[in-house]
Amino acid sequence: MEPDRKLKTALDESRLLILGVQVLFGFQFESIFQPLFPNIGGTGKIVQCIALLLLLMSTGCLIAPSLHHQILFRGESAPGAIETATVFAGLSFLPLTLGLGASTYVVFDHLFGFNIGFIVGCTFTAVSLALLYGVGLFLRDQKGMRQMTENGSGTPLSTRIDQMLTEARVIIPGGQALLGFQLIATFSESFVTLPASAKYIHAAGLCAVALAVTLLMTPAAVHRIAYGGEDNETFFRIGSRLVVAAGLPLAIGISSAVYIVFLKVSNDIAIAALTGACAFAFLAGLWLVYPMLRRVAGNTGAVKRQAATTS
Repeated sequence: MEPDRKLKTALDESRLLILGVQVLFGFQFESIFQPLFPNIGGTGKIVQCIALLLLLMSTGCLIAPSLHHQILFRGESAPGAIETATVFAGLSFLPLTLGLGASTYVVFDHLFGFNIGFIVGCTFTAVSLALLYGVGLFLRDQKGMRQMTENGSGTPLSTRIDQMLTEARVIIPGGQALLGFQLIATFSESFVTLPASAKYIHAAGLCAVALAVTLLMTPAAVHRIAYGGEDNETFFRIGSRLVVAAGLPLAIGISSAVYIVFLKVSNDIAIAALTGACAFAFLAGLWLVYPMLRRVAGNTGAVKRQAATTS
């Protein structure tokens, strides 16, 4: 890969990651002004401050490559600039995952108590670390993974990778914004008036959106850690599957938000449930089912055309 494009890809991946960090940082800041924040226990407030500092560290790491590129390397696509972007991106994942886990702990501790908050916070941290670090480190250790291969596709591998990362950047801002709103809603006075079942649905939707956001950030982490920003057919396949997999939890999270809104407006669980189910069916059908059916139909048609040609 040319140095210019390699550096651009590294900076684009940092841009993808920093969106999530900024949303979480905004939640940490805005939540202290919410009416119910004083009701949080001392442990929760300390964790909130720690999460803010962790996200500050992650923000610093993700912004640093741009300034180093201009100040240290005078805007040139030097190997050192590419290495700097890779190193800082790798360093940013740890405080990001810890900050996400801490933010989740504060919310679930507020909603369901310390034990649930601790378990969910640790789970989120572990899952995020496994995706952002574990996958990349595992692939980096695999023999033969770094070979540059093409699968005979008409579209060059570099173009397909660039398009896949761009698609992740297109999807992720909406998920990150929704995650921020879902987190901060738990500290509003009107949230307390929701039925217990609605609070559980909101918590499940929050978890689903957080998972979707993490899945969408993982390709950038894998590209940096496992492949050093180089084009690789295996990375393209893994990244594509991660982007596709993020669609399901994102649809669940959005549908849960629709359920909460309609429940709050109508005070009717049946109407809210029907609307939420329709929202999920629409999103899952549009994002996943329809393109899969088109793909199956296209493959079937190709097979028939090939059989007719050979006969």
